[in-house]
Amino acid sequence: MLVKMDNSLLQIDPTFKIGIIHYTKIVVTSSPQMLKGRLQLFQEQLFFEMEDKAITEFSGIKEWRILWKKFGADPNRYRPSVEALYRRIAKQNYITPMHSAVDLNNFFSMRYEIPMGIYDVDKIQGDITISLGNEETVYEGLNGRENKLNNILTLQDTYGPFGSPFVDSKRTAVTEDTKNAVQIVYLRPSMGEVDALKLVESMGTMFTQIHGGEAYSIVLHDDQIERGI
Repeated sequence: MLVKMDNSLLQIDPTFKIGIIHYTKIVVTSSPQMLKGRLQLFQEQLFFEMEDKAITEFSGIKEWRILWKKFGADPNRYRPSVEALYRRIAKQNYITPMHSAVDLNNFFSMRYEIPMGIYDVDKIQGDITISLGNEETVYEGLNGRENKLNNILTLQDTYGPFGSPFVDSKRTAVTEDTKNAVQIVYLRPSMGEVDALKLVESMGTMFTQIHGGEAYSIVLHDDQIERGI
C-alpha cells in the first residue's frame, strides 16, 4: 500500500507533515484497566488546567487552528478533532472508553494536542492519498451524520474519502475484529522531522505493548511525499 501526500498541501504550508504507523497482527480488546485509568486521570487533569487556560491557548490546538485556516476551513465551525475532545472535557463530558485502539488513539491525541485517526487497513481499498476535500467530498461519519469536507484535510482510497482530522468515516472504523490498522498522526507543523519520527515511533511502541503485533512508522514531509507501508 502506498501513502501519498498531495503536493498542493506543501504549497500552502511547506512545513506540513504527516506521521503514519502501520500495525500488523494486532489484537484489539476492551481497554485494560491501566489504559482506562490513565485516560480518566488525564481528562481530569486537563479539566482543572482549562479552568485557568483557554482551549485556544494550548499550543498544539493553536497550531492546528492556524493550519485549518490556511487550508480554507473555518475552525470555529469545523473544529479539529483534538479541539472537540478538549471542549468536551471542559464541560466534564469525559470520553467513555470504547476499545483499546480507539482509547489509546484518543489518549495520544489529548496528550500531544494533535488530531489523530486510526483505520482498519483491511477496509481500505488500494492506496491512500492525503489531500484537501472539495464540495463533493462527503461521507457518513462516526458522529452519525453526513459530513462535508470542503477545504478540510482528507484521506482517500480508490473507493473514496474515509478519514480526516475533523471526523472519521464509519466505513474504515477499527473494531475488536481488526487485525491490521493504520494510524495517522496529524503532526504539528512546527515539529522537526527527527522529533516527528521519534514521536510516531514511540506511539507505535506503546500501541504494540498493549495490542501485540508489529509497528512500522514513517513521516511524510516536503522531501518525501510518498512511501509504501
